[in-house]
Parts: sequence; C-alpha cells; structure tokens
Amino acid sequence: MTTDTPARLLQLLSLLQTPREWPGGELSERLGVSRRTVRRDIDRLRELGYPVQATKGADGGYRLVAGKAMPPLVLDDEEAVAIAVGLRAGAGHAVEGVDEASVRALAKLEQVLPSRLRHRVSTLQAATTPLTSGDGATIAPETLTVIASSVAGRERLRFAYRSGDGTPSRRQAEPYRLVSTGRRWYLVAYDLDRADWRTFRVDRVTEPSATGVRFTPRELPAGNAAEYLRQSMYRRQETYDFEVTFAAPAAFVAARLPHWLGAPEPIDEHSCRLRSSVGDSVERLAVRIALVDCEFTVRQPPELVGYIRELGERLTRATGGAEDFGTVGG
Repeated sequence: MTTDTPARLLQLLSLLQTPREWPGGELSERLGVSRRTVRRDIDRLRELGYPVQATKGADGGYRLVAGKAMPPLVLDDEEAVAIAVGLRAGAGHAVEGVDEASVRALAKLEQVLPSRLRHRVSTLQAATTPLTSGDGATIAPETLTVIASSVAGRERLRFAYRSGDGTPSRRQAEPYRLVSTGRRWYLVAYDLDRADWRTFRVDRVTEPSATGVRFTPRELPAGNAAEYLRQSMYRRQETYDFEVTFAAPAAFVAARLPHWLGAPEPIDEHSCRLRSSVGDSVERLAVRIALVDCEFTVRQPPELVGYIRELGERLTRATGGAEDFGTVGG
C-alpha cells in the first residue's frame, strides 16, 4: 500500500499513461487503496491539468486521453517533439540499447501528444533519413507501440505474420515481452492458435491490433524473455563452440564485440581468451573477430579457422601484397 499521496499520484499517473482503460477496482488493487481514494486521486490529477476520462457502468474505468495541451510539469512542446522523434527513430531500427522500456516510453508519450505535435513529429520524421549500422530491418514505430501497449495492458493481440519462407498467416497471441537484439526486434508471446510459446520477428508483423480481451500472463518456460529468445534461436540454428585468444586486454576486446558473444577471460594484462557457443554463421563471426582490431589466434572450430585463413588470403590477393593477414590455427 502506498500511503504517501505524491508517490501514489505518480504511480497512478504512470499506470494511466499506458494507453488502455483501467477499471477502478484494478487501480484500487494496484495501489493498495480504496476505490474512494482512487476517485479522489483522479480528481487531484484533473486539477493539475491531466485529462483523465472516466466511463460509467460495470465495465467502466479511467484512461488518460490527449488534451488541448501537454499535461503541466512534464515536457514543453519542443522537448516532447524531440523525444518522440528520437524514440521513433531508435525504435524503428532496433538500435542496441533502445529496448522495450524506450518503446513503452514512446507509447506513453504519443498517447497524450496533442494533434498539432503529432503532426510535427510525423513531418520531421518523414523528412529525416537516419544513418544506421547493422543489417536489421526497418520497423514502423507504430507497430512497436501497439505491441508494447498490449504487453503493458495485458491485452490479446491480433496480427498478420510472414514466416521466413514467405508463408502468410493470421495470429492471435498473448504478448509477453518485446526483446531487442541490437539488430532486430522480437516478440515473445503465447500463440493461442498453436497453444504454445513462440517468438516472432517484428519486422515480419503487420496490422497489429489489440483485441481488448485481458489475460493473466502465463509462466514463461525460461528465466526471462531474453533467455527464452536465445534458446529459441539456438534451437533453430546449428550452434558450435569457438575459442579465440586476443593480443589485447579483456576490456578492450569486450568493448568491440556484441555482449551476446560472451565475456572475454583475461589471460594477463595484455591478452585474453573468448570461449563461447554461437548460432551465428562462421562468416559473420569471422568479420566480428577481425573488427576487434588487434592480433588474434583462432583455436576452434576448424570451420572458423579455415574460413579466416581463406578470407585472409583473399584480402591479401586483393591488395596485391604477400604479407600474412592474421594468425590462425593452433
């Protein structure tokens, strides 16, 4: 139970900024107060300028709606536009570090943006082309915000989906979490038609819509959504163990490799070793290792040793030189 009124108001406001309708009983349970206190807190938010809409009846509740102006003491117009544009650009390209929390923030912000600011955000983004790295597909930010809102509101989600071989289908699922790998967005959800957990690439999702049907989250068959996604991807791909030593400190190497490859182990202050399992291709892994920008020795697997040797020879021929490209082998 939250007894401190300002803290409770902030918690209530945070709940209302999720784009869904909250029944009074559910708000009362979440805040640990009576329904009468909830109604009194709603009135306080309205006095502060927050446009809270109420609907009557057995299924009635409260929701925060877009008003004539931004709610007071939150953001001015310029700040709101800047944050919305930045979040939309990052979310649409699965930039590493722009995770589900940022998408939830975008969903909350766009829920209360006045129409004049929505138009400015859309105009600015349409006139801007972001320069991004990686091979991740571009995703409409609206797709992510609809999914994030369904996750937060625990609403069933309908969407069209295209599988890896291009087969189209219609899905109805209970969304659990959005996960960003730094290259792509994935949705971890319970597929109601197949009665099992599934992962969906969000760039293959179209026409997402919340059904309005609430659900109680099921227990995920893994520690968390990121771990479930990792296990799911490994099941679909051929994995192999690899070992590489680098002639550089562990911190130097770790800063230049994606975190999901694992943490390098220090050998001494001038070298380190990386041992891990990966479902990536040997071609992609070879390039990642080479881009660390230091001397390295590949111990295993033989496929990676052979590919780096061939790549080194190819690059040497391309420059017309005769010097060794790198160090491979045992």
